[in-house]
Order: sequence, then C-alpha cells, then structure tokens
Amino acid sequence: MSQASQAHDVTEATEQRLRVDLAACYRLVAHYGWDDLVFTHISARIPGDAHHFLINPYGMLFEEITASSLVKVDASGEKVAPSPYPINPAGFVIHSAIHDARPDVVCVLHVHTPQGVAVSAQKAGLLPISQQATVALASLGYHDYEGIALRDDEKPRLVNDLGRKTALVLRNHGLLTVGRSIADAFVAMFTLQRACEIQLLAQSGGVELVTVDPRIVSGVTSNVEAVTRGGGGALAWPGLLRRLERLDPSYKD
Repeated sequence: MSQASQAHDVTEATEQRLRVDLAACYRLVAHYGWDDLVFTHISARIPGDAHHFLINPYGMLFEEITASSLVKVDASGEKVAPSPYPINPAGFVIHSAIHDARPDVVCVLHVHTPQGVAVSAQKAGLLPISQQATVALASLGYHDYEGIALRDDEKPRLVNDLGRKTALVLRNHGLLTVGRSIADAFVAMFTLQRACEIQLLAQSGGVELVTVDPRIVSGVTSNVEAVTRGGGGALAWPGLLRRLERLDPSYKD
C-alpha cells in the first residue's frame, strides 16, 4: 500500500472515530436532559489542513443523531459532503469562531440547560460553593448576551471572552465548554452543569452560603490533574460509552 493510500485510510479511520464519539456526545447530552429540542449544538474539528468540522443535522433530536448523520462543513459553513439536513446558523457562528481562534480545540459543546441559564442570569455568576464549582472556576469566562448568535461581528468578542479558557458562561443564554477531545469537552460540561445545579439547590435553602477559600480555588487545577492521573475526560469516557451501549448502541450507525 502506498504512503498516500495509508494516509487516506488513517484520515478516514480518524474521522469515523470522531463521528462515533461526537454522536455519543449528542446522545449523552440527551440522556442527561441537557438538550433543548434541536436548538443547541456540539461540533468537532476533523484533523488536517482542510479545516472541516462535524456538527449536528439541524432538525434532528439529539437522541436520534448517529455517526453517519453528522454534517461535515468547511470554515465557511458550506457542506462538503451530501446531507439532506441544513446546519443551525447560530451554531455555525459560535463554533466557527472558536475553531478558527483555538487550533488546540477539537470539540465545542454548547447547551441551554435551565440551571445553566439561571446561573448565567445571576450577576455574581458561578459561586465557589462546591467542589465542582472550584473545578469549573479554574478556567471559566463570561460573555455578555448580544441576542441570538447570527452576526459575524460578535465573533471577536466571543473569542476574546473565552481566551484560553475551557468554559464560558453565556450571559442570559447558557453554557459552553471546549476540549482537546470530545471526552474533555463533555466532562468539563458535566462539571460546570453540576456546579450550576448545586448552586441553585443551595440558594433555594434561603440561608447564608459558605464559600471555598480562594487559595483552594487557585490550586484546583493541579489537584484535578492528580485525581485524573493526567487523563482528563478520557478517564470517564469509556464508561460513558458502555452506558450508551446498554441504553442504545445505534449512535454508532
């Protein structure tokens, strides 16, 4: 087999693995109740110089998405492989901006969970009142609401507010995480979402809250590295895939 053929095979295998993991991510978002009918989005960059990425077929519920149904688009939002589905224009604005500015990012995950939107509407944002919150706060930014994300002129501000961080609270809108892998982006979202859930529960008690010492918050990144043995989201991802296998393995189709 020629070197060119081998490279082509590797590229196809890499894209297929990415498709399976991204379809799994959509199914997991639906499983945990983080979906919003068809109105949020998760994307994954395909390695290579073509600047292509995968995103959801607009109109399919997340629980329906499969590896083969994902839409491949270029940096201009044009489909580069046949698909009967369009893509979400707001999804493209957000994801294309981040993928263009952050070549280290493979996956961008955006949700409109009730708990995430509720915390995004609080002036103080995410509070350091739980272990989960301290992990999220170690790499968290905020982006003010500018309406539904359809305008290209919002891209620089979105990118600037994310910077080199892992997560972004979109004010009055929702949550966003990025990762060097789909697993990393998903686990970052799991942690941020859980922190928002805990905050709302704690606030519902109507009593003064205990906050974590800032010195502990500042040292949490190294602690997480130790706990995950440097594996990040990869530590939990195989177990999540096994859960999907038990629930419905059709995401791989």
